[in-house]
Amino acid sequence: MQECRTAPRRIVVKLSGEALGGAPGTALDAAVLARLAADVAAAAKKCEIALVIGGGNLLRGATLAGDGIARTTADHMGMLATIINALAFRDVLRGLGAPAEALSSHAVASVVEGYSVQRADALLRSGAVALLAGGTGNPLFTTDTAAILRAIELGASLVVKATKVDGVYAADPAIHPDAARFDALTYGEAMEKRLGVVDLTAMALAQEYGLPMLVCDINAPGALTKAAAGAKVGTRIAADSAK
Repeated sequence: MQECRTAPRRIVVKLSGEALGGAPGTALDAAVLARLAADVAAAAKKCEIALVIGGGNLLRGATLAGDGIARTTADHMGMLATIINALAFRDVLRGLGAPAEALSSHAVASVVEGYSVQRADALLRSGAVALLAGGTGNPLFTTDTAAILRAIELGASLVVKATKVDGVYAADPAIHPDAARFDALTYGEAMEKRLGVVDLTAMALAQEYGLPMLVCDINAPGALTKAAAGAKVGTRIAADSAK
């Protein structure tokens, strides 16, 4: 029997851009998009969902910087890549009959409207999935930090980091198959053990505001729906004071 917690009313899901690709060299894979969108649409029937998608399948600002391209310029290019991903995911969700809208901290008037807390809150209350693109709107911050920031702004009770593994491990399980998996951690423990779940800025912000995070495998059937229903899945990370 699944151990259940109180089901969250509103969650922010952080999905990496790489998760949207298929075979090497395929930035956006239609079959992958359809599967992930179906999972999000099913989870959205359990609670309100905002989705923050990275842009790493298209380009990464941190690796693009150099050779004449300033780091701040490269980061803005990376934020634009997240808009491309959000627009693609929005359309696939709509094709499945799930209401969805993309908002961006970098408004591009002809294709995507600007993000505001009020607009995103209204969308979520209406039952739509809100795709929050453009990162924080500022260079030098990751989309992990953007997910934590948006969750705090929107009063979400949980951030779900959807990854390719079923939780947080003591070491990379692809390299160390016998690495132990954690069922629960505090942010302090994650930082002390240098587990690299999210960047330190994101972790410190979540710790300060007491915002829990759930790390789960986006490729596991039903994992996101279980998380939205409050079932025990993946690894839960809480503020030190909540332990």
